[in-house]
Amino acid sequence: MTTEYGGGGGCCPPMDLFRSEPMQLVQVIIPIESARLTASYLGDIGLIQFKDLNAEKSPFQRTYAGQIKRCAELARKLRFFKDQMSKADIKSSAKSEAKAELNLDELEVKLGDLEAELTEVNANNEKLQRGYNELVEYKLVLQKAGEFFKEAQSRATAQQTEASSQQAAEESLETPLLKDQEPTADQGKQVKLGFLTGLVPKGRSMAFERILFRATRGNVFLRQSSVDEAVIDPNSGEKVEKNVFVVFFSGERAKSKILKICEAFGANRYPYAEDLGKQAQMIIEVSGRLSELKTTIDAGLLHRASLLETIGKQYEQWSELVRKEKSIYHTLNMLSIDVTKKCLVAEGWSPVFATQQIQDALQLATVDSKSQVGAIFQVLHTKELPPTYFRTNKFTESFQTIVDAYGVAKYQEANPGVYTVVTFPFLFAVMFGDWGHGICILLATLFLIFREKKYSSQKLGDIMEMTFGGRYVILLMALFSIYTGFIYNEFFSVPFALFSPSAYACRDAACSEATTIGLIKVRDTYPFGVDPAWHGSRSELPFLNSLKMKMSILIGVVQMNLGIILSFFNALYFKNPVNVWFQFIPQMIFLNGLFGYLSLLIIVKWVTGSQADLYHVMIYMFLSPTDDLGENQLFANQKTVQLVLLLLALIAVPWMLLPKPFILKAQHNRRHQGQSYIPLEETEESLQVEAGHDSHDHEEFEFSEVFVHQLIHTIEFVLGAVSNTASYLRLWALSLAHSELSTVFYEKVLLLAWGYNNVIILVIGVIVFIFATVGVLLVMETLSAFLHALRLHWVEFQNKFYEGDGYKFAPFSFALLSDEDE
Repeated sequence: MTTEYGGGGGCCPPMDLFRSEPMQLVQVIIPIESARLTASYLGDIGLIQFKDLNAEKSPFQRTYAGQIKRCAELARKLRFFKDQMSKADIKSSAKSEAKAELNLDELEVKLGDLEAELTEVNANNEKLQRGYNELVEYKLVLQKAGEFFKEAQSRATAQQTEASSQQAAEESLETPLLKDQEPTADQGKQVKLGFLTGLVPKGRSMAFERILFRATRGNVFLRQSSVDEAVIDPNSGEKVEKNVFVVFFSGERAKSKILKICEAFGANRYPYAEDLGKQAQMIIEVSGRLSELKTTIDAGLLHRASLLETIGKQYEQWSELVRKEKSIYHTLNMLSIDVTKKCLVAEGWSPVFATQQIQDALQLATVDSKSQVGAIFQVLHTKELPPTYFRTNKFTESFQTIVDAYGVAKYQEANPGVYTVVTFPFLFAVMFGDWGHGICILLATLFLIFREKKYSSQKLGDIMEMTFGGRYVILLMALFSIYTGFIYNEFFSVPFALFSPSAYACRDAACSEATTIGLIKVRDTYPFGVDPAWHGSRSELPFLNSLKMKMSILIGVVQMNLGIILSFFNALYFKNPVNVWFQFIPQMIFLNGLFGYLSLLIIVKWVTGSQADLYHVMIYMFLSPTDDLGENQLFANQKTVQLVLLLLALIAVPWMLLPKPFILKAQHNRRHQGQSYIPLEETEESLQVEAGHDSHDHEEFEFSEVFVHQLIHTIEFVLGAVSNTASYLRLWALSLAHSELSTVFYEKVLLLAWGYNNVIILVIGVIVFIFATVGVLLVMETLSAFLHALRLHWVEFQNKFYEGDGYKFAPFSFALLSDEDE
């Protein structure tokens, strides 16, 4: 019989993590005039997940496509403002000072005006800055080129004095420059030289000079001088180191080539007066214009900063409004419009406890929108599987996230998250047990918890955000690690007699080294955890090996039994007696007939102090079940018990495999034999909802597929019972590895450095010990133990009962919107 989902409302019940919240499919008929306000109020409570009733339409064919495009344009303007504020190092206020309510039309006009004003201010500032940068370069050209010409003038004056008897007094100032190249040239053959001045990037100056020489076949004279500081290039706006150049040439053809080369090399050219008398005046004029431009630019930047600060004060409010409006119209686009185009029809999932809240929101929207007609709310009955919704708080959320990362629970399926709250940090601590390391992790976690208000409102890096999100998981991991550390009696691998003196002492008074002579018990047993005398003794390694290995098996068998018991509760809840009789019972018999029996032997051996070899007992239980146990017998009639358990384990395998496919086939035939009409008790809408699911009820029963599936399931469980039990031995292996690494760092680093009686070596040893402890034991080992605990939950525990093939409840909620939703 197919389950129908739907039901009435009621007040909000206590939060239940064991199973997901009861859900219902609801239908809401909303008048057009109150649609936007209704969606807004429903987004505020965030307790309804709308179904897309227009899936066949493209985004551009939907009713509110224009409004979404409008919101997208507003979001673009807000991103432009955010980018401008980021460049100006102006942060938006977390809370807006102006609480005036704006609607979308007013905001659109306001943002349009602000964008136009800011764009104009940016354009003016950019134009002024470009002019300022050009004048800075021009001033450098005037100064550096002036030095060239002054030097040439002084040289020319000196040469004129020497040759005053041979040359005319009216000879031009260019003659000395020409004589630098051809001092013996005939006066009648001299021509007037042209010149160009400018700046070229310093990194390209050598190539610039070579190209000029080759292009003009050496008929140029180039002088360069480097600028002391980098200047801002007017074209690119970036700081560039440049050289001022003056190039002398002869003829228009050479000038044309030089101009093209300057353009190719990005050299900025500036005019330079040939009249030396005007050069000083030009420098004064340029300096004056630079001062005026600087004042104008500063005023423009001040106005821009003031404008951006004004935007920043209301940016968060505007951004939130745009995000909300866009999400509202996205939601309204999922609703179907009535043929009269006077109302919208919505369908969606909501928790049963939220019925009254939704109805109150609908009524409030009707009143506030002054609509003549109120919204209609009704519950639909459907066979469609509802989404899964667990109400969590900041403590349980991270544990639920660990489970959901494997797969979201099917609707009303038993939730592993409840047990994960305890079992996950405990299994981690079994592998990580050291109360010194646990205290370090605890202090780091408490720091995150005490500052959670600050960090929750900040954007953190990926690793930091992940760590902060799991702070309560890490808190319990630290507390459990301290607890298991007390059991192992390890503080950075060092044992302490915290609860009482050791129960052991040297064998005789003459002994001086317990590790070589051995220990005898002289007092009552150490009350809690491992006796400190066991650390460092010959018996330590086999004792701790035995303790941790057997404890790992016990923990694994208990947790796997818990998983099978949860599968039993799932079968009872979903009224599936077939799974109770042909899955739960044979699985319990098989698992406990073998590994439950092994766990019992471990406990009996601990209690009785027997020296029986459990490996021998378990191996020969299969190879020679009828042989006498001899000295390996732990209790009376043990051989008979073993024979019975072995027989039950063998029977359990066909019990799981064979009956279930035949019973399911019989149920299918009985369900579809003599199909007849049933009375119509549902509304027209309910029948429409169920129509899409009727085809599933008449699918043919494929016996071969069901049998193969059951065969795979049986083989997987039988082999998994062995492999999963062995997998729990990782608890033992990682615990020993952690302990041995701690011992190595303590003895081979800290104690070794201490033994040198040298302060420098001791300081270096302490630093190395701290970094090794933090880097290896507190980071890498923590991550390793975390991943292994994760695997034990996902694979060894959850595969016994957890399908994880549901889908998460994703309500329309403003609280879930993020900046990326713009």
